Amino acid sequence: MTDGTGPTGAPTGALEAATQRLDQAVAQLDLRLTDLAARAEGSNGGLFEEDRAQLAADLDVSRSRERDLEAAGLQASVALGRAIADIRAALGEDADEEAAQDDADGEAVSHPEGAEA
Repeated sequence: MTDGTGPTGAPTGALEAATQRLDQAVAQLDLRLTDLAARAEGSNGGLFEEDRAQLAADLDVSRSRERDLEAAGLQASVALGRAIADIRAALGEDADEEAAQDDADGEAVSHPEGAEA
């Protein structure tokens, strides 16, 4: 190997030059990546703050909407309860009126077989 060649048979001067170029390229790449990472970290901090603020605002709107929907649901429940009570009352009155009419007309009320009135 004293003939000026390396282990692969390539001239050692060319190999050393290529190694130096590669080292320089890797160093420049490392500097660029470090710079980009620092810039990205700085800008992402601002982006994360904006995202957090937007998410907080959206959460407030959602909670307000939830309260409105709960109030509307409560009102609907009360209204349905009243409607059910009115229907039951009307059905109960109709059944009582029909029974009274049947008794007044002298119509027999049907009973199961074997049962007497």
